[in-house]
Amino acid sequence: MAPARGWRRPYGGRAVHVAPGVEYQATTTQVCGLYPFVAGSGTPSIGTPIGRHQLSGEVVCLDPLTWLRAGLVTNPGVFVLGQPGTGKSTLIKRLITGAVAFGSTALILGDTKPDYTPLITHLGGQVITVGRGMDRLNPLDAGPLGAALRHMAGPDARRLRWEVRGRRLSLLLALCTLVRETRISNAEEVVLGRAVDLLDERLAREPTVPDVLALIEEGPQTLLSAARTDTVEAYRERTRDLVFTLDLLCTGSLAGVFDGPTTHPLDLTAPAVGIDISRIGAAGDKLLTAAMLSTWAYSFAMVDACAALAELSLAPRRSWLGVMDELWRALRGAPGLVEHADALTRLNRAKGMASIMITHSLSDLDALAGEEDRAKARGFADRSAITVLAGLPPRELARVSQITPLTAPEQEMVASWSAPDSWQPGAKHPGRGKYLIKTGERLGIPVELALVGVEHELYDTDPQFGPFSGRSPRGHSR
Repeated sequence: MAPARGWRRPYGGRAVHVAPGVEYQATTTQVCGLYPFVAGSGTPSIGTPIGRHQLSGEVVCLDPLTWLRAGLVTNPGVFVLGQPGTGKSTLIKRLITGAVAFGSTALILGDTKPDYTPLITHLGGQVITVGRGMDRLNPLDAGPLGAALRHMAGPDARRLRWEVRGRRLSLLLALCTLVRETRISNAEEVVLGRAVDLLDERLAREPTVPDVLALIEEGPQTLLSAARTDTVEAYRERTRDLVFTLDLLCTGSLAGVFDGPTTHPLDLTAPAVGIDISRIGAAGDKLLTAAMLSTWAYSFAMVDACAALAELSLAPRRSWLGVMDELWRALRGAPGLVEHADALTRLNRAKGMASIMITHSLSDLDALAGEEDRAKARGFADRSAITVLAGLPPRELARVSQITPLTAPEQEMVASWSAPDSWQPGAKHPGRGKYLIKTGERLGIPVELALVGVEHELYDTDPQFGPFSGRSPRGHSR
């Protein structure tokens, strides 16, 4: 403890007199009214530790499923916004590590960099690498739902068969829409549905897109009736565009990825599953979008299958953390794809699944072609109970505040993280590893993340630049 008049040493701050603190007196009625403004409430202490509060130094924890169970939020959706280089992926990797440690299964629904493959491998999870000459995903594969069907009977089995049928048709329609760059007609949708039903009756294995193409070209009487035609010539005319669309799925830019059986089924027992689609990024946005859509459908089928088995007491009930990075790349592929993504993610809470959607800016969603798609895409952010903001410019924060209310000091803080304040080489980006967590009308939680141990290597998303730029690998990543 310091002496009453300070320390006797040079520059020790010795003072002739130390003034006492100012004392105020008030009634208990008045003081209790002042109390909430003296100090803010504590930060959440349940979930994965992600850093310290930038003002109080308290440890901040975040886990959407844990927060939902504790009643802190109404749904386990997380929407992450931030400029490249501010550390979005670093935060998500910390959440993945924590989720696996707490017993949840992490699903990386399309790794486009790949940012997450080293971490999933380190955690002992399964990595599937999709691409030409590599792993294939069959859009019509029932996947884990087919395995669940083999354990079911009666009304539950019938319900699940209809679910499998709906998922097959929905994804096939989405891929056809992507290839054609416009919606397919009602007549073509009816023909596709009947073709999928026929193949399900005829084949003892999972149907493929080439099977659908061959059956439609064959033109059995059932399909003629579905097309409302009496002659083969009229049927050929009505299905001509559909045949070319399906043929493009097999022989066009998507060839070698979706035109055969699934090569590596998902492992239902893995602590984490990552589907690496980075190898097909150079083939263009169309192929990448198709891969992301198929990945989403296949992964959500895994979640539904495990839930169905748990209801029959054939498997333990599980919780999931689904990561949907580079969201905008999948949604901009063609009109109507937003609706497909919306249908997949809307019921996540009932499935015991938390979802994390990541994008750079709300402008990414506004770049979609149709107003209907733009409105539904903005709904992703609106439905997420937790919004995490990394560095963003003021104009972007003004738009974010229309969905998630932000105070003026909060906007100033996040804007100050958005751009480097120095041209000095090697200077740390002011927003790297800093985040503002918003939930509803509550004041935001400003938190700063610090990496520990092996995280410095596992969380680095720019290892290629290290030897050339002189960057230390012990820094925050994208």
